[in-house]
Amino acid sequence: MTPFQAIQCATTTAAALLGLEKTTGQIAPGFEADLILVAGNPLEDIVVLQDVLLVMSNGQLALRRIPFGKN
Repeated sequence: MTPFQAIQCATTTAAALLGLEKTTGQIAPGFEADLILVAGNPLEDIVVLQDVLLVMSNGQLALRRIPFGKN
């Protein structure tokens, strides 16, 4: 499975399997979404998803931290 396929399975495909594809599972107007920020491109290196720097949930900042090895 490619990194893109893994991310798609965790988002779009999961929403469809749960019958929620009309409200979640993609970044689009009118859809619910929690967003994360990582220090790299997960499509190039899926491991960057293990070190989440910021989480936005329900329009609120839920987590913000300095990445490991940075001051």
